[in-house]
Amino acid sequence: MLIDQTLAGRTILLVITGGIAAYKTPDLVRRMRERGARVRVIMTRGATGFITPLTLGAVSGEPVFTELWDRDVEQDIGHIRLAREADMVLVAPATADFMAKMAHGLADDLASTVMLATTAPVMMAPAMNPKMWQHPATRRNLETLRGDGVMIIGPEIGEMAETGESGAGRMSEPMDIAMAVEAFFAPDRSAGPLAGRHVLITAGPTHEPIDPVRYIANRSSGKQGYALAGAAYAAGARVTLISGPTGLDAPTGVDRVSVQTANDMLTATQKALPADVAIFAAAVADWRVAAASSEKLKKNGSGERPALTLTENPDILKTIATGSNRPARIMGFAAETQDIEKHGRDKLTRKGADYIVANNVTPPEGEIVGGVMGGDANMITLITADGAEPWPTMSKTDVAARLIARLAHDLNA
Repeated sequence: MLIDQTLAGRTILLVITGGIAAYKTPDLVRRMRERGARVRVIMTRGATGFITPLTLGAVSGEPVFTELWDRDVEQDIGHIRLAREADMVLVAPATADFMAKMAHGLADDLASTVMLATTAPVMMAPAMNPKMWQHPATRRNLETLRGDGVMIIGPEIGEMAETGESGAGRMSEPMDIAMAVEAFFAPDRSAGPLAGRHVLITAGPTHEPIDPVRYIANRSSGKQGYALAGAAYAAGARVTLISGPTGLDAPTGVDRVSVQTANDMLTATQKALPADVAIFAAAVADWRVAAASSEKLKKNGSGERPALTLTENPDILKTIATGSNRPARIMGFAAETQDIEKHGRDKLTRKGADYIVANNVTPPEGEIVGGVMGGDANMITLITADGAEPWPTMSKTDVAARLIARLAHDLNA
């Protein structure tokens, strides 16, 4: 895939500090270089314990700097030169320790000295244990850094390297960080391929109540829909994201409407029209309980099971695709476990969509859950009236970028 050289002529100084998320930085360097940036790397001593300077030098094509007292570099006051020649300083990962040093103006190594010497904009991608992220000292340091004008991306919610640990603390994915850098240097969103367009996206699961404490749902995380919303906004669109219950934060600039049930989602979707593009990425529950109980259903010891009568939920994709206020381009998703392409073609015709994104959500062998549902990667087949295009496995962020590029191209053509 050809990628616009949106960072051409820019020098990004990447400061890598000593966290396990340092293993993601070669991919981050690659993402920025493929967008045309020159990437120079400084590593703290702690960072070199997780990944080698040799690796970063190979992917950046530049020498990697690690020591303040490097005689060859410091002959021409190298730390000042590094600080002044950068168009942006990006710290990824930013550990709690490094954030504390920055907030208090400490400078005892090359990385922290450069931070004090630079006049370039600074962006940080924090990464640490959730307890450290929530600690009052870290929160104070975070506010100080923000007050100094430091831009913060993340951290994300998810599993930690420590067994059994989860919460807010994961470094944002390399693609998301690269897109944030890209967005900072974008001269004007009005120049994007979807500028002036309204993109409507549904995402996440729906929760269909059984009683006040139970519901019917599915394992959708909403990650693919949220990635699409971020990509559409980056392309210049006004984005309405109609989301079922998720633990995700809406991408910056996106208007999120939170819903619970399929009926709620249909109502919100109709209210958000007109739109130029509608993307139905939500995993809407097919059925709901015909008459949800207003009180909790309880066991009484008799062994009798409550009778749950199910009724079909509205078909949101078909309703919008065949309605009088139809968007110019409609994309639906088909999560399947067998005959992926066949079911995708059937859905394209039956629903009246322009595209169906068919993906295999079969969990790994021997497991009931896992894989695409809740994961960070996707392998899709894009189905249109012209045929089927199998895509290789890639991150959901990359899938979103390619789908939005395709929609923008077809809409503008």
